[in-house]
Amino acid sequence: KSILDVATGTGDFAFEAIKILKPGQVTGVDISEGMLDVARKKIRERNLEQIFTVHSGDSEKLNFPDNSFDAITVAFGVRNYQDLEAGLSEMFRVLSPGGMIVILEFSKPRRFPIKQLYNMYFTYLTPFFGKLFSKDKRAYSYLTESVEAFPDRENFTGLMNKVGYTHTKYESLTFGISSIYTGVK
Repeated sequence: KSILDVATGTGDFAFEAIKILKPGQVTGVDISEGMLDVARKKIRERNLEQIFTVHSGDSEKLNFPDNSFDAITVAFGVRNYQDLEAGLSEMFRVLSPGGMIVILEFSKPRRFPIKQLYNMYFTYLTPFFGKLFSKDKRAYSYLTESVEAFPDRENFTGLMNKVGYTHTKYESLTFGISSIYTGVK
């Protein structure tokens, strides 16, 4: 089986997939060469060059043929797409018929008191610590803004359906702070 890990970053999610699923091939793609350099180093250190390869590329314009992968994973990446529908469509294009997509993404909690604590954390504490500890204050406010702009669970699975995925569903994790979305081509 082959897996495409989109927005692979330093490869951490792909390494977990290799450990748990034991696929024949994992391909990671990310727009950041710096992150990919870290992933390449980890791949060499773990002696996984025959199983895991990474490529620089735009997740919304994947440079792979149609129906190339048995599964696609994305961890905390789709909320960064410029065009979410285009990105989901592009992943659908390279997913083999019957293949599954698994997306892990931040979501907004709905229940008291987690919702209130979450809102306080993202509204006040994240920007405060970002200013205090980071040279790039914008990165911390971007996280909050991107999570706020991301569709809620039902709307996101609706968008997955619109693109063509079937059997879409989500499962809330960590009291609703993140969710796993799945779908089948």
